[in-house]
Amino acid sequence: MKAAQQRAQAKVEYNAFLAACPSRQLLDRISDKWVVLILCALGGDNSSDQTGAAHADTPKVMRYSEIARLLAGVSQKMLTQTLRSLERDGLLTRTATPTVPVTVTYELTDLGLSLHSMTRGLRSWAQTHMDEVLANRENHDARTS
Repeated sequence: MKAAQQRAQAKVEYNAFLAACPSRQLLDRISDKWVVLILCALGGDNSSDQTGAAHADTPKVMRYSEIARLLAGVSQKMLTQTLRSLERDGLLTRTATPTVPVTVTYELTDLGLSLHSMTRGLRSWAQTHMDEVLANRENHDARTS
């Protein structure tokens, strides 16, 4: 069986409900909050209006320091690990320019852009419905206390 045929056969067999399926590992990676926020940042929707709804801007090329400033609370280690894993999966590209010091930029690939369209919706949903979720938590905690 040729490599392309093997990939096609494996694709038919992907089932995230099975523990050994590689798509489960991918779901674990892309459901991480830092991955979602990095994809949204590089996708260009890091600005929002007064309601918190994200604006769909054009994808951006960003330096590491820009991403780190935008993602409040992410550690240097976590950001570096997350960027490396996204690069490994082909969701973003890392470009090092030989300057003093070296300039490193990141941008989404076509594959990353296709995932970004979904993560933008998740981020927007979370921001839009946060008041409802907080109220539900409060009601639940009051009932169970």
